[in-house]
Amino acid sequence: MVQQGDEGLLHTLKRVAAVLKQAEIPFALGGSFAVYAHGGHSSDHDVDFLIRGEDVDRALEALVASGFTAERPPEDWLVKVYDSGRMVDLIHRPIETPVTDETFTDTVVRPVDAIHMPVLSASQLMVHKLLSFSQHYCDFARGLPLARSLREQIDWERVRKETQHSPYAEAFLVLLDRLDVVPYSSEEEKGTR
Repeated sequence: MVQQGDEGLLHTLKRVAAVLKQAEIPFALGGSFAVYAHGGHSSDHDVDFLIRGEDVDRALEALVASGFTAERPPEDWLVKVYDSGRMVDLIHRPIETPVTDETFTDTVVRPVDAIHMPVLSASQLMVHKLLSFSQHYCDFARGLPLARSLREQIDWERVRKETQHSPYAEAFLVLLDRLDVVPYSSEEEKGTR
C-alpha cells in the first residue's frame, strides 16, 4: 500500500510513464514502486525507471516538454527529472550493466494506480538490490522487506546464480536462510556440500 506521503510521487510516476509511453520510449518501472506494483512492501520512497542509454536525450526532451525539470548529475549511470520538487531517476546503467531490449523482456505488465506499465520482475529486482551492496553501502535492512514480501515471486536459484560473485549478496542470502525467509540453497545443493 502506498503511504500518504507517497501519493504525490505516485502521481509523478504516472505522469512520467504516460509521457514515455506517448513518446514510444521503452521503459520499465524499477525500485520501490516496482516492489509495490508486485504487491510487496517497500522501504524506499523514490521513483526509478529503467531506460536504454540511447533513449536518454529523447526521454529528457519529452519530459521537459511536458513540464518536468531535467538534471544530469555527475553520476554517469542516470539522469533525473523533477515534478514540483518530486524526483524521478531515469537509470540507464543499473549495477554497472547497460539497460538493453533484453532488460525489458524481464518485466511483467502490472497496473500501477490504474496505469498499466512494464515492471521489472521480482527476481530482477532482488538481483539489483543484492548487487547494489558493496563495501561502501551494505544496508541489509533495505533488502529484507523486498525479500520477505515478494519471496514467492522470486526465482531464488536465479538470484543465487546471478549474484554468486558478490560476497555481500552471499551474506544477505545466508541471513535470509537464518531468518527462515528462504533457504540459502536448494536441498540438492546442500547435499553436495
